[in-house]
Amino acid sequence: MGDGIESGVVMIGRALEIAREVGLDLVEIAPNVDPPVCKVVDYGKFLYEQKKKAKEIKAKAAKVVVKDIRFGPHTDEHDYNFKRNHAMKFLQDGCKVKAFVMFRGREIVFKEQGELLLLRFANELEEYGKAEQLPVLEGKKMLMVLAPKKK
Repeated sequence: MGDGIESGVVMIGRALEIAREVGLDLVEIAPNVDPPVCKVVDYGKFLYEQKKKAKEIKAKAAKVVVKDIRFGPHTDEHDYNFKRNHAMKFLQDGCKVKAFVMFRGREIVFKEQGELLLLRFANELEEYGKAEQLPVLEGKKMLMVLAPKKK
C-alpha cells in the first residue's frame, strides 16, 4: 500500500489498520475534500519534506532591495545628477529607491523646495520606475518611493 498504490475509498478504521501493518503513519493530506485524502507515510520524513519544500519556495521568492538616496533642500545640480544616475542604475537592477530630503534645523521652511526636488526626480526617472508613493513629509524628512518598471 505504501508504494504509491491507490486503494480508493477506504473506511478510516481499515486505513489505520493498513498503516499499522506496514509500520507507517496515516497522514491526512487534504482534509477539506469529501472524502478526506489520506496517505500512508513515515510522518517524520513527511514533515522533513514539507519543511524542505517551504524552504525552497522561500529561497525562490523575490527579495525586494530598497536603496536610499538622500538629498538636502539645497542640493546642487551636479550632486542631483550624480544621485539621479545612481537611482537610475538601482531601478534598472530591479531595486526600489527611497528618495528623501532631510531638513536640518530651520531648513523645514523650504519644504516646498524639497517637494519640487522629489517630483522632478520622479519625473526624470519615469522611464525606469514609477512613483509608488508621492512625496510625504514625515517629521524632518520628506520621502518618496520609486519602484522599478516591469520588463
